[in-house]
Amino acid sequence: MSDASVRLSHSGEVATLTLAHPKGAFGPATWRELPQALARLGEARTLIVRGERHFSVGLDVAATAPIIGPALGDPAKFRAVVDEMHAAIEGLAALPIPVIAAIDGWCIGAGLELASACDLRMCSAGARFSLPEVKLGITADLGGLQRLPHLIGRGRAAHLALTGDPIDAAVAERWGLVTEVHPDAAALYARAEALAAQLAGLPPKAVEGTKRTLGDGLPHAQSLAAAVDWNARHMTAQAMLSALKKA
Repeated sequence: MSDASVRLSHSGEVATLTLAHPKGAFGPATWRELPQALARLGEARTLIVRGERHFSVGLDVAATAPIIGPALGDPAKFRAVVDEMHAAIEGLAALPIPVIAAIDGWCIGAGLELASACDLRMCSAGARFSLPEVKLGITADLGGLQRLPHLIGRGRAAHLALTGDPIDAAVAERWGLVTEVHPDAAALYARAEALAAQLAGLPPKAVEGTKRTLGDGLPHAQSLAAAVDWNARHMTAQAMLSALKKA
């Protein structure tokens, strides 16, 4: 099934979500189609998110302005517009399966905010990252200012957000924004597919529990208790013995 701005494909237990807007941007259709695509994941146990050309150059301003413009000055109306964008990105973040962002080319603004909602991020050597909203008179409001400090530290997140200046792949790796840099797009996507297949082969409830615990945001003691409770409900001796035999 193909969408105008989002395409979903499956290869075994690995799904790939391609951000396919012709401008490499996020238009109004993206925010409708992304949740629809996620609803079609079916039995997929890992998801790769990638762009068709660039990962994303951010919002398609020309297409979005007629929707946002009439809501400016009215917080309730503006919030209603942005809620659709929030729902799409938060829905991606809330998936129980691992989500890998494979980033080639530009990853700008809303694109970086979406990438920050993924569990793992890797890129090509030619990737570039920026959060330029401040230069446009905007406060980034799609989750980047909330997630990036946890990923790269407050100081580095502040550098990105307050200057709006881009960083390259080497800096992104040094800062911990991405964990792997590959020579080109072909190597990046091959590695993303291999890693996705590896994760898809792990016990799904253990993977889901690990993801939930990493992102639960609970105080230390409560998070420990929640992880123990998860294991009590989902851990099986059969899965442990099977894993030991494969080791």
